[in-house]
Amino acid sequence: MNIAQYLDSTYLKTPEQSGISNEETLQKDKELAQEAIDNGIFAVMIRPDYVSDIKKYIQERNSNVAVGTVIGFHEGTYSIDEKLAEASKAIEDGADELDFVINYNAYLQGNTALVKEEFVQCTQLGLKHDKIVKWIIEIAALSDEQIADLTKSISTWAEENFTEHDFPHIFVKSSTGFYVTTEGKPNGATFEGIKIMLDNAGKLPVKAAGGVRTPEDAEKMIGLGVKRIGTSSALALIQNQSSAEGY
Repeated sequence: MNIAQYLDSTYLKTPEQSGISNEETLQKDKELAQEAIDNGIFAVMIRPDYVSDIKKYIQERNSNVAVGTVIGFHEGTYSIDEKLAEASKAIEDGADELDFVINYNAYLQGNTALVKEEFVQCTQLGLKHDKIVKWIIEIAALSDEQIADLTKSISTWAEENFTEHDFPHIFVKSSTGFYVTTEGKPNGATFEGIKIMLDNAGKLPVKAAGGVRTPEDAEKMIGLGVKRIGTSSALALIQNQSSAEGY
């Protein structure tokens, strides 16, 4: 199986988190992009500050590797206006894909009206500019019942507000990779969580992010029905190696 075409090769640490400079972070992103170009990896997923430089880097090499970035990352508690502004800047900088962190805290507090409104407005913005829009629901913060309910809600809101033509461009995504769990529980995609998402996503595609650490895991996720996999170990996976990385 050619798993490279399913992969979003990811580097999302800020310079502060990794203890390196902005210039060193940009160099890491360039290396990630070159790795994707050389190995047929579908996309790179990077922080918004680096989108413009990486888009230019990829274009200069006549590659069609997609550039994705994260919006409202990683807590998801940004206001709708803040998410729209961040997404607009990313679009202006050349991002092809926008991975929004849904306000799962608002959802957990029962404020589904706010969550629906941000979904509709932010998705409209992305689709208006022909972008792929993904919604990270952070499954490690949710119970199985909540994973099912929030995924199903996103599917329902998509059907109420968008067309069949739009559905392949609106993903439900599992995880940020930055959520802190307790007792060693996984903070990324699990087979059980992804199956719940797939069972409730309706006509929307699902992205498994984090926790896919072996080629066998990747193939099993694809076999379950996911359309994309987010990983910080894309090269290891396509070289048939296991990853020690957490995402």
